[in-house]
Amino acid sequence: MQADVIIEIPFHDVDTMNVVWHGHYLKYFEIARCKLLEQFGYNYNQMRASGYAWPVIESHVRYVQGIEFEQKICVRAILKEWENRLKIEYLILDATTGRRLTKGYTTQVAVNMETREMCFQSPQVLFDCLNAWDQFQERGNA
Repeated sequence: MQADVIIEIPFHDVDTMNVVWHGHYLKYFEIARCKLLEQFGYNYNQMRASGYAWPVIESHVRYVQGIEFEQKICVRAILKEWENRLKIEYLILDATTGRRLTKGYTTQVAVNMETREMCFQSPQVLFDCLNAWDQFQERGNA
């Protein structure tokens, strides 16, 4: 499962060298992650309503090539793990050439909002959303 977003780099994201400041890459990951979560019906509002928070506990970014002001990029979020945690991998490509610019991943875990305890297995609501999305996809491709 994956989701893509196209972003045109705004001036306020670049430094004096006209290159995106390194901290903004996580923001681009977040934009793609939100689209991915929305795709299978478990966005941040739905997470909260289900009684779980999903904080990012780990992130990694490998900067391959700098991204510049007004460059159009495609940020792809790919769901890789979901049984015990959400591990999402990211790929940032130049939207015009398809050249790889950056890659990385984030890891999130479910936390019961009432008890504030970390869950060692993803809650059933996540599996329900993924199964519903999978069945929807199967019907659409039938």
